[in-house]
Amino acid sequence: DALAIKVDGLYIDGTYGRGGHCQRILEQLGEQGRLLGIDKDPEAILHGNEIQKQDPRLHMYQGSFATIRAIAEDRNILGKVDGVLLDLGVSSPQLDDGDRGFSFLRDGPLDMRMDPTSGMSAADWLRLADEDEITEVLKRFGEEKFGKRISKAIIERRKTKPLETTYELVDLINLAVPVKDKFKNPATRSFQGIRIFINEELSDLEKVLSGILDVLKPGGRMAIISFHSLEDRIVKRFIRKHVRGDDFPRGLPVREEQLNRRLIAKGKAIKASAEQIKANPRARSAVMRIAEKLA
Repeated sequence: DALAIKVDGLYIDGTYGRGGHCQRILEQLGEQGRLLGIDKDPEAILHGNEIQKQDPRLHMYQGSFATIRAIAEDRNILGKVDGVLLDLGVSSPQLDDGDRGFSFLRDGPLDMRMDPTSGMSAADWLRLADEDEITEVLKRFGEEKFGKRISKAIIERRKTKPLETTYELVDLINLAVPVKDKFKNPATRSFQGIRIFINEELSDLEKVLSGILDVLKPGGRMAIISFHSLEDRIVKRFIRKHVRGDDFPRGLPVREEQLNRRLIAKGKAIKASAEQIKANPRARSAVMRIAEKLA
């Protein structure tokens, strides 16, 4: 609904996952409609390729949505896209597969890479990073107030045996955190912080947002679902900045067209209803913001 799908429109799902949103978009597209699915995860691409065989309106691309502008330019659709959807963070299949290392509820290799074929795993990083860097990541990206305690424990532990599995990290955090939140697993924030850092999620988000402005056609929409305050703050500030337009000194007489406003916000942030959360508990922290390109 937020994307206001046109039957002959051109859309991009920058976070394909397992195609839940893609299927809903395809259901509303006519024969001339087109949908580009993007994902870092090779398993997501394999899934999308199977759908693509049955539905030629879908085209899959493996890579980071951070390069959305270059992807659109390469496909000659720059400035021609009717809508872009981003469902940020880790996907349910990634969480549910213990072998991916994202979940503190399942034991498996301490990996956390959305694309397991590139970059450094969480285990490798925790083996090499110094105490200050680990502390900074836990505090900045995980908003973990006991980041220094956890970091010290990691450094001490690796003197004898580096961390290799998710449960090893969970056990270490349980021992390092002096005060437990009865409503949240003590490992929640640390796993979030490490995952965001390993996958460069916040810097990728900033890159994709600036790219979306060039990708969308006038009247095209962006719908972005965030799952924690760090992501949502970036999206909120980006939309606000481009709704307001260029900054000019206070009191300077400026005509409306000189403000260079590029977006209009479509309503306020939308959160999951109690009914939606009951059906899908992972939606409890979801926040969606919608904006439309002006010119």
